[in-house]
Amino acid sequence: MKNKHANIIPGFSLSLGYTLLYVSILVLLPVAMIFFNTLSMSWEEFWDTITHPRVVASYKLSFGTALAAGLLNVVFGTMIAWVLTRYQFPFKRIVDGLVDLPFALPTAVAGIALTTLYSPNGWLGQFFSFKIAFTPIGIIIALTFIGLPFVVRTVQPVLQNFSQEAEEASVSLGANRFQTFTKVIFPELMPAILTGFSLAFARALGEYGSVVFIAGNMPMKTEITPLIIMTKLEQYDYVGATAVATVMLVISFVLLLLINFIQWYTNRKFLPS
Repeated sequence: MKNKHANIIPGFSLSLGYTLLYVSILVLLPVAMIFFNTLSMSWEEFWDTITHPRVVASYKLSFGTALAAGLLNVVFGTMIAWVLTRYQFPFKRIVDGLVDLPFALPTAVAGIALTTLYSPNGWLGQFFSFKIAFTPIGIIIALTFIGLPFVVRTVQPVLQNFSQEAEEASVSLGANRFQTFTKVIFPELMPAILTGFSLAFARALGEYGSVVFIAGNMPMKTEITPLIIMTKLEQYDYVGATAVATVMLVISFVLLLLINFIQWYTNRKFLPS
C-alpha cells in the first residue's frame, strides 16, 4: 500500500541530504571551529579577553552603529521602495539599478569613496561644522550605505504585489491617506520591513571593508569589533580573536532570534491566516 503522504516530487531524500551536507560544510563546521578554538582558553583568560575595556568599547560601537544604520535603512529604504513602486519619473530604471550598487561595489572602494566625501577637507565634509569622517557618524553612514539594498529589495516586491483594491475600499469607507497607510498598507509591509532590517543589521555587524577607512580606528572611540578581531589575528592571537568572535556570534544569534520572533508575532497578529 502506497503512502498517501508521500512527496509527489521525486528525489527528496537526495536533495535533503545534499542540503544538510552543504549547510554543515559551509555554516555549521566553521561556526563549530570558532567555539572549538575558544575552548582551549581557561574561563579566566576568556573572560579577561572579552571584557577588556577596549573590546567592550568596540562592542558598544559595533552594535550601536549597526542598530542606528538599520533603523535609518528601514525609514529611507521603505520610502525609496515606495517611490520606485508607486511613481513614474525620468530615469527610474537607472535609479532602481543604483539601489543595488552597494552589492556590486567592493567594500574597500566604498569606504575610500565615503572617506573622500566626508573627510574634513572632502567634497561634502568641508561644508559641515562638525566632523563626520573618523567619528561614529561616519561609521553609521558607511553601514547605512551597505545595508540599504536589503530593505528596498525586501519591501519592493510586497508593494508591487499589494492589491490597490484594498486601498480604494479603505478610501471609499471614509479613511484618509494616513489611516489607509497605517491600517491597510503598513501591516502588510511590516514582515518585509522586519526582514530587511534583520538582513541590514546582520550585514552591518560584520562589515569591515567599508568602515575601516572612514572610522579612523581610534581605540575606545571609533574602533569596531571586526577590527579588533583582525588586529588579534595579525598579532597571531588566534584564540583571542575567536573568543571575541564567539561573543559577537552569540549576541548576534540572540538578536536575530528576537527579530525573527517579532516577525513571527507580527505575521500572526496583523496578517490574515
